[in-house]
Amino acid sequence: MYQDLEGQPSPRVFTTHSHYDSIPRSFFENKVKTLLVLRNPKDNAVSFYHFSNANPVLPSYDSWDSFYRAYMDEKVCFGSYFDYLFAWNKHIDDSNIMAVTFEGLKEDFPSKVKQIAEFFGKPMTDKQIALAGSKTTFKSMKKGYSESHGDISSMIFRKGDIGDWKNYFTEEQSQEMNAKFEERLAGTKLGDMINYKKYCTY
Repeated sequence: MYQDLEGQPSPRVFTTHSHYDSIPRSFFENKVKTLLVLRNPKDNAVSFYHFSNANPVLPSYDSWDSFYRAYMDEKVCFGSYFDYLFAWNKHIDDSNIMAVTFEGLKEDFPSKVKQIAEFFGKPMTDKQIALAGSKTTFKSMKKGYSESHGDISSMIFRKGDIGDWKNYFTEEQSQEMNAKFEERLAGTKLGDMINYKKYCTY
C-alpha cells in the first residue's frame, strides 16, 4: 500500500485507520500533513458494530451486547479506541498534525472546512466551501459511493447521525464507558476535543 503511494505524483491523498505507531516513521520525519478525524466513542462503537457485521472480512456479532463487551475489552479489529486516541494525543501539537471531529464537521461545516483548507495550504472561498458542503452531505456521498462502488455503499454509509448510541447503550454500559473515558482520556487535548459531556451523556 505504502509502496503504491510512493509512485503517485505529489500532492497526493492517503486515508487510513492506522494507529499512530503503525504508520511509517518517514511520514512524520518528512512532516507529511496529517488530518485526524475523530468521533465520540459511543457513536464510534455503534457505527463499528454495524460495519463489522456488514463486512464479510470482519468478525460478526450476534448481538450489540456481545460486540460491546469485545469493544470494551479491546478485542475488536483495529484495537482499542482509547489507545488509538491516547497515542495520537502525544503528537497533537506537532505542526504537521491537525485534528477535527465528526460532530464539529456536522455542526459547523463551513468554519471547519476553512480551517482544514488553510492547514493544507489550499485556502477556499466561501463559494467553494458552499459547493463542497453540497457535495459532501450524507445523502450526496452515499449516492455517489453507490454509483461508483455498488452495494458496498450501504456498509460504509448507514446513518451519519450524532447520538445514535442512545438507541443501543444500556445505562450500565453507558456508565462503564464514562468511567473508561475518564480514566484514559479525560483532560487530554483530544479528550477535550471530543466534548464527551455534550455528546456522550443523556
